[in-house]
Amino acid sequence: MTTSAPASQLGSHEVLNQPGPRGARDLWAQDQPLRDAAATAGARVDLLASAGQVYGSEDIQQAAEEARRDLPRLKLFDRGGRRLDEVTFHPGYHKVMQAGLGAGYASVAWDGKPCGHVTHAALVYMQMQVEPGAGCPMTMTYAAVPALRHDKALHDLWAPRLTSGVYDPSTRPISQKRGATLGMAMTEKQGGSDVRANTTQAVRDGDAYRLTGHKWFCSAPMCDGFLTLAQAPGGLTCFLVPRWLEGERNAIRLQRLKDKLGNQANASSEIEYHNALAYRLGDEGAGVRTIIEMVHHTRLDTAIAPAALMRAALSEAHHWVSHRSAFQRRLIDQPLMREVLADLTLDMEGALAVSMFMAESFDRDDDASRALARIGVALAKYLSNKRCIPVVGEAMEVLGGMGYVEDTPMPMFYREAPLNSIWEGSGNVICLDILRTLSREPLAGEALASVLDAARGRDARFDAALAAHRARWSSIPPENEARWFAESLASLLTAAALMRVAPDAVVSGYITSRVAADRGQMAGTVAGLETSAILARLDPA
Repeated sequence: MTTSAPASQLGSHEVLNQPGPRGARDLWAQDQPLRDAAATAGARVDLLASAGQVYGSEDIQQAAEEARRDLPRLKLFDRGGRRLDEVTFHPGYHKVMQAGLGAGYASVAWDGKPCGHVTHAALVYMQMQVEPGAGCPMTMTYAAVPALRHDKALHDLWAPRLTSGVYDPSTRPISQKRGATLGMAMTEKQGGSDVRANTTQAVRDGDAYRLTGHKWFCSAPMCDGFLTLAQAPGGLTCFLVPRWLEGERNAIRLQRLKDKLGNQANASSEIEYHNALAYRLGDEGAGVRTIIEMVHHTRLDTAIAPAALMRAALSEAHHWVSHRSAFQRRLIDQPLMREVLADLTLDMEGALAVSMFMAESFDRDDDASRALARIGVALAKYLSNKRCIPVVGEAMEVLGGMGYVEDTPMPMFYREAPLNSIWEGSGNVICLDILRTLSREPLAGEALASVLDAARGRDARFDAALAAHRARWSSIPPENEARWFAESLASLLTAAALMRVAPDAVVSGYITSRVAADRGQMAGTVAGLETSAILARLDPA
């Protein structure tokens, strides 16, 4: 099919100085920081190279736009008044889901080959640049696999389908499906993050249980099942609740879809269990201990997602300034613009480096690595998400008025920017969890200290900042200092991660501006950045 260029001569004026559409791009080949981090971590380059072309294709980009424009719809009843409790989606949503699962998003970490989690993290990073909402059910499907190991029968039934790489949205019981997704329904309105305040009740029914109660957030109600928490006779317990039973629908009633700020292609909902059939996962009373593995792996994705959003927003901003002029100069050639973009790029580079570093620790099966993963992913999640919102806001401003218009992806990125700071533990929850981990698990502190000590000697400013941190907090700080402590420690960890993968211009710039804090408070208020070297990493072209 032959296509013609849009008309620029409009009679009243000629369209000039407006960057054209970006078209297809390769999210792997055109991302030097990603390729550097993946190479250091030993990620599976062949798989990522293929996925980068798929995610950057015009076909998937268009499907993602359509999935966001034509929002999920709640379908409670059929025409005769029989309950359906289903969600319908635009075909673009299903296309994005198939692309992600087919690339290995939920499966590559569990196929027994080396470096599965770092490869998964890189896939998440590319997915979140295209359609973040569809990432939610895929992330939970990935993260549910280790939690299922608490019950061999459930694991053997569900895990092969969760990791098949097949997307099957049909309404059939798990035994009849080649592929499946698994969601989570924990939060109740009276407790929020305090899941021990949950009131949903579980009553034994033979080898299974029956659940009755309300869930304030069910992250992806179209999934084939949910991990959930309910009060059993022995205390708060984890259950797997299948969506579809043999010949009937389980008694899971969808109440409404949440009208959210962003993440709109994902159908977050409220649900009720009306004597719904459920299978216990782990012991009665061990609900938090059982589901924490799912939460832990989900946090890895919420740590890398802000890097993706920053990357996508800054890439759009760079494209704009490279093809638009003001005051007789290209915007990209103006020193202040270069300073602002280079400064913002440091946050993106840091978020990517530290999250990929933590993904490496998920791939190593030893006590120290597991301890490092627990503390490190919480630190990365906290800092990178707090950086994400102002970075995306500044990138939006680079486009001027166009950045505020839905014809560009910038409003979508801005709406997404706060989400991963809230999901799986908001800022205060994460900071208190960091203190709790260091207090209860000495090995976590030792593993973290080992990483930071290994980075000493390369930059005197880093060494001085590490010494100052340790002098300021020679022991676990009081609760009211948790954010300050976490920010300082996470910044040091990020600098150490950058030393492993990034060139001197990035490492030195990050230490100057984020560790030594020799800067003003706003973006672009740093002296001495090597802007050309930093911006070359943002867009090698």
